[in-house]
Amino acid sequence: MKYPEKTIYISSFSKLPAGIPSESVYKALDVGLIINTETGIIENASVTLLTDVAAEFLRDIIVGFNLNEDDLETLFDEIKTRYHGSAQKAIIVSIKKIVGKYEALISGQ
Repeated sequence: MKYPEKTIYISSFSKLPAGIPSESVYKALDVGLIINTETGIIENASVTLLTDVAAEFLRDIIVGFNLNEDDLETLFDEIKTRYHGSAQKAIIVSIKKIVGKYEALISGQ
């Protein structure tokens, strides 16, 4: 897939809970978002989770979210309501870090 020139990739990681299978494989959770800087829309997402189904499910929740127009808490509420995996908190922490990086980049442009 080729992304438009006005897209950027930002990733961040956070600590996974001890004892879950993903933690023994990855040690940390990494979330990566491809964001359109003109619109603020998340065009794609990657999450280092052990199962493809979990990563695909989260991608379905995250992709399409507009960082410029939508309330971030809405995204977090949807993740809390729909994703009940052990890495839920780590996912939200990583997304918060990414949004901080995104806002710093946008304000500096």
